[in-house]
Amino acid sequence: MMFKYSMPTELYFGRGCIEKNKNALLKLGNNALIITGKNSSKKNGSLQAMIKALDDLNIRYHLFDDVEENPSLETIEKAASLGKNLEVDFVIGIGGGSPLDASKAIAVFIKNPHINKSNIFSSDTLESLPVVAVPTTSGTGSEVTPYSIVTVHSEETKKNLGQNIFPTIAYLDSSFTYGLPYDITVNTSIDAFTHLVESYLNSNASLLSDMLAEKGFQLFKDCFTNLINKDLSEDFREKVMLASTIAGMSIAQAGTSLPHGMGYALTYYKKLPHGLANAVLTIEYLKSFKDQSKINKMLSILGLNNLQDLKDIFDSLFNVNLKLTEEEVKLYASKFAENKAKLKNHPEEVDILVIEEIYRKSLQV
Repeated sequence: MMFKYSMPTELYFGRGCIEKNKNALLKLGNNALIITGKNSSKKNGSLQAMIKALDDLNIRYHLFDDVEENPSLETIEKAASLGKNLEVDFVIGIGGGSPLDASKAIAVFIKNPHINKSNIFSSDTLESLPVVAVPTTSGTGSEVTPYSIVTVHSEETKKNLGQNIFPTIAYLDSSFTYGLPYDITVNTSIDAFTHLVESYLNSNASLLSDMLAEKGFQLFKDCFTNLINKDLSEDFREKVMLASTIAGMSIAQAGTSLPHGMGYALTYYKKLPHGLANAVLTIEYLKSFKDQSKINKMLSILGLNNLQDLKDIFDSLFNVNLKLTEEEVKLYASKFAENKAKLKNHPEEVDILVIEEIYRKSLQV
């Protein structure tokens, strides 16, 4: 048995964790760039909590609140230019996966002034400024992963920046998610669940990543019940945030697989939210496995009898009314077939015909 485990992020979990553990920020410097979206962090209290901590510590800060959903490299360059001019010491990402992933990329661009959107993907290993992550959704797990997913318009897709950018510190306070609407809660929760699935059924899976994924499945056994009943209690919010973070830890070790890579086209071309883009492909992805033994173990942990039970849960939570043309199927499959990393993560032999069939059966071609 051989495997590597690395999760260097210093993690604080619980309501009020920023205030209670703000002194951890002191070691990062005295000038911060806060990265967030236009509205949500201002409404849910997360931005206010972080600003209060910075003020208490006499750390200067500057705000960039123009991160869009699925942030582009153009936005990364814009924020990085600000950070360079201000000579910031560290970057704080506050929000869902988009601000968190953007903050990581921005931290790399600031640290390496010669880097830009044209040469980032051909660069060697790069260092970054320290990153602080404050998630306000429970889905991406970006607060504990080295990944930064950005939109690359020149290639008409989303892709990982290709650098190892674990946040230095993560503050996980589920109270920041209390006001999330039901549909966003479903979308982000399903994203976390697909992280668990894809890391578990992965050629890079190890004893430790499987332990994490199986604990995540145990949590989702209850979380699915809450979601179906629309019982978004404080207990649920905390439990699904924990499940999301565990899922992030798991994909940090094993990576994601076919649904994530295939879903990027659905998000880029069809504007399907990331979590749903993964989920809509997941059932047919699971059916494509020749060896169902690990899938059966996962279903058992979830308290389900078969894949139809999981499909019934999905059907009760979301409805994706999207049809692809045959031309779109072939285009998306051919683009995904170029993603050798995601193909390598799948533990069974897979070719473009299998990929096309997952798209067809999932999206009513």
